[in-house]
Amino acid sequence: MHILEFTGNSLRFLDELPSEVPADGFVWAYLERAELPRHQAALQAAAQCLGGSGLLDLHWLDLNSEQHPSNYDSTSVYDVVIFRRLATQLEVQQDAEREAAIVAYHNQGYASRNRKADAMPPAFARINSRAVGFAIFDRLLISLHPPGCHIPNTYVQRFAADARLSIDATSVRSRLPASPADLALRMINTMVDSYLDLRKDLSTHLEQMQAELIKPDSQFADWGALMEARRQLHLLEDLCEGQRDAIQEWVDNLREQPLTNFSPDAMVAQAQRDQLMARARDVGEHIDRVMHHARRLEQSAETVVQIHFSVQGHRTNDIMRTLTAVTAIFLPLNLVTGFFGMNFEHLPLIHSSGAMWVIFSIMTCLALAVIVIFLRKRYIARTGR
Repeated sequence: MHILEFTGNSLRFLDELPSEVPADGFVWAYLERAELPRHQAALQAAAQCLGGSGLLDLHWLDLNSEQHPSNYDSTSVYDVVIFRRLATQLEVQQDAEREAAIVAYHNQGYASRNRKADAMPPAFARINSRAVGFAIFDRLLISLHPPGCHIPNTYVQRFAADARLSIDATSVRSRLPASPADLALRMINTMVDSYLDLRKDLSTHLEQMQAELIKPDSQFADWGALMEARRQLHLLEDLCEGQRDAIQEWVDNLREQPLTNFSPDAMVAQAQRDQLMARARDVGEHIDRVMHHARRLEQSAETVVQIHFSVQGHRTNDIMRTLTAVTAIFLPLNLVTGFFGMNFEHLPLIHSSGAMWVIFSIMTCLALAVIVIFLRKRYIARTGR
């Protein structure tokens, strides 16, 4: 567990949770989810001392859950926000190895399942998100992160660099978070920005599949990866809906909160709340953009699949039309040869020396006549290929 104290225009690292509320600032404690059982008692005591109330058991369960969807809940003292971030490349690799081990354990085609996992673009695999939990008090922020989460360390390094390099105290303060809610929103904004960055990779991989699908001579066979991509896009849409609902509930709650929850100074309190609401609305707009993009990609994938089968159906129709035209051309010729192939004693022209050329001319004229009729009616047509 790591503890930071933001006071005035500076920050400092603490070895343990303080017993008193900072005069002008707040305390941030962040830890990995696996560390919670060891530090839960200390965090509960700090919540009671610094925040004014301990967390409910239900909220501890929500914060400790790895599979909890994005959600917002509040009490009269604190807020609980759970937000799902994208999986990192390392987590994607770990998920693939874990899934391969499970398949190998059940003897269900280890090698073939690995090929399927390799065929899945990493961008889509990152949608297997991870839950990050925040308990937000007026002067205390508790955040629980999955193992190896880089977001808190990134912000710690950023704040430390700003405090070390800045000379003007006002500029330092402008870059430091003004409240626990402000810091939580900044981290959530970083998570949403990763979703925005993911859109380009998703579009690139899906466009490659689409280009392969709509080729005239396409032999596309990787339907498993395409179906998995569509499933992941649907999952991304569901994730964004949950995130948007959580942020919207938070914005509504911020709008209804009394100003005394922020600062004794009414003007400062109003400015802080306006800044929080503006940042929260901005996060909500970014979530909407990701969700709309996921919907467009999903609709585009469905449209390309339909186009693929339409092209295949058109190719089949062209082949059948050609075969039908060839059959129709030779049908009268088969009639002529069948007629003169009958085993009767007397047939016309059967003993004539020039009969063969007469019948050959008639058959040629019949074939040419059928070809001309088919060309005029466009049953068959010349192609540039």
